[in-house]
Amino acid sequence: MSAKKTVSDDDSALFRDAVGDVKSVQNDRIDLHHQKPKPKIPATPSKTADDRSVMEALLDDLSENDLLETGDHLAYTADGVQRSVLRKLRSGRYSLQAEIDLHGHTVEQARLALSEFLKSSRERRHLCVRIIHGKGRKQSLQAPRLKPAVNQWLQRNKAVIAFCSARSCDGGTGAVYVLLRKLT
Repeated sequence: MSAKKTVSDDDSALFRDAVGDVKSVQNDRIDLHHQKPKPKIPATPSKTADDRSVMEALLDDLSENDLLETGDHLAYTADGVQRSVLRKLRSGRYSLQAEIDLHGHTVEQARLALSEFLKSSRERRHLCVRIIHGKGRKQSLQAPRLKPAVNQWLQRNKAVIAFCSARSCDGGTGAVYVLLRKLT
């Protein structure tokens, strides 16, 4: 073993003069979670037009059967999504970041409003939103139109990971909680 070297008093005094006054550091850790924001790449007009035409195609091809067949409670998960995600969504564990109320809209108006709402929600990086579609008119003899339409549109939208009917305090079967994919 080598002997420990000792520092002479002269060397120690020279070191302290060179360093000067020293303050203790309160936090000497580096923030590893701080990330630089990703640069925003402006969308080209052709890409925006392509995205809009794909969304319209997905939302346009509803059949009359799609509009008539609906259950009381709505629930959906995309392929590969765990059931626990739907359970958490159903119990209201995700915080709502935005909502849209489609009451009073025609099916076409609702389709356009929902399309714009989902697009702007993703641009704002919202992950959980609520869509209020209502339950349909009780006094009318017609079947509800918006609820089954929203059900079909959301299932066909690639940005939607999962959705389910809301808790009674948030609209019950007249609204859905929707989880959106993170924008890459």
